[in-house]
Amino acid sequence: MLREKLAEYAHEAWSRWMRYLFSKSIVNSDGSVTIPASLVKRWARQMNTDYLMLLNSEQQSDILEADKMLSIMNANHTAA
Repeated sequence: MLREKLAEYAHEAWSRWMRYLFSKSIVNSDGSVTIPASLVKRWARQMNTDYLMLLNSEQQSDILEADKMLSIMNANHTAA
């Protein structure tokens, strides 16, 4: 059950990210999508930066995601 709940969360997190990514991108006439260069630069920096070296606001975003995962695990532990 915990495995499925975490998998469901992973899919929801991915779906949320994709909606955000597409909302910030330009849809081209052929259906392809262009990510603005400023966002590519920012996201490339973030993905190549160790967690402890991220800006505080970026760390906070990751902490919120960790809290969501912990909530799922704690709910599963309580239900068991």
